[in-house]
Amino acid sequence: MRTGLPDLPSPHPIGARLPGVYLDDDVTQRLTEACDAVLAPILTTLDCLPGYLDPRIAPADFVEWLASWVALDLDESWTLPQRRELVAQAVELHRWLGTRRGLAAHVRLLTGGDVEVLDSGGCTASTRAFGDLPGEVGPPRVTVRVAVPRPDAVDAKRLRTAIGELVPAHVQVTVEVLAAETDRRT
Repeated sequence: MRTGLPDLPSPHPIGARLPGVYLDDDVTQRLTEACDAVLAPILTTLDCLPGYLDPRIAPADFVEWLASWVALDLDESWTLPQRRELVAQAVELHRWLGTRRGLAAHVRLLTGGDVEVLDSGGCTASTRAFGDLPGEVGPPRVTVRVAVPRPDAVDAKRLRTAIGELVPAHVQVTVEVLAAETDRRT
């Protein structure tokens, strides 16, 4: 609850809503003003509730709380705008969790760059019991290439950690942060 706002006016003062006989009673008005001071933060919060539930405009301390509602662990190293956008897009990210599309969308939100995801993917089967599997055999892996204007501005270690949380534990992760090719047309 929001508290500690001195002289916060009540959006709905109680004293003004009393019957006419109490409007001129000093004791009653002072008593209701004391109640107004206690209720003002609560009423103001309730009046602004939609703003508290929208991660793009909610107070900064509420963004972490909203993230817990959508089962999203936020890394405090990401900027506030990045965290806000991650929470706002959390449902869509969960919808595509475990897919190349979902991984690319998540990385795009974290870096703002162009993302390419390459994975070993797929399934193999043999027609013979205990037979060798056809095709390439090797550990599952995913390579994420991110093209951003300033590669030095991206913390590759934190990005790799974030990607590692999005893929199964047995999958090898490679992260490549590259300089974006600029369009030289003028």
